[in-house]
Amino acid sequence: MRKLLGALVITVLVPSLAFAGSWEKVALVDTMCAQKDKVKADPDGHPTSCLLKCADSGYVIQASDGKFIKLDEAGNKLAVAELKKTSKKDHIRVNVNGEQKGDTIAVSTLKIAD
Repeated sequence: MRKLLGALVITVLVPSLAFAGSWEKVALVDTMCAQKDKVKADPDGHPTSCLLKCADSGYVIQASDGKFIKLDEAGNKLAVAELKKTSKKDHIRVNVNGEQKGDTIAVSTLKIAD
């Protein structure tokens, strides 16, 4: 009985601490501008030039529920590299794979979506 209870506790608690996931075609916003109401309401209008200019603040993605999730340092570096390669002026949507730990994603891959 104790083993069953222990296994149940681990099964319930461990996924809430961290989970692997993927986010497809989500808006990419720099952390500084994510706090502005205009960007929250229209992340697709946020220009690529601002994303690059504000790179030092880090990046977030806007999940389907409208909340922002931070990218880790590796994710920030991948975002900058992708932004430097794109010809898009705005409407920056990304596909992200990684492990979410609290309000941050430990990013394994990040690519600008077509």
